Amino acid sequence: MEAELKKSFPTIEISLISSGGGVFEVALDEKLIFSKKALNRFPEKGEILNIINNQ
Repeated sequence: MEAELKKSFPTIEISLISSGGGVFEVALDEKLIFSKKALNRFPEKGEILNIINNQ
């Protein structure tokens, strides 16, 4: 996923923040755009990129 995002947005800054409990969340400009906890699934290939492009 990181490579996919960096290919589309070469200057993007990506941070991995360790946590527990299987939480997987993606935020853009401090706004939550994907939550595994809320959707009970990981994002599909290209899903995060699509969300960003539709912001």
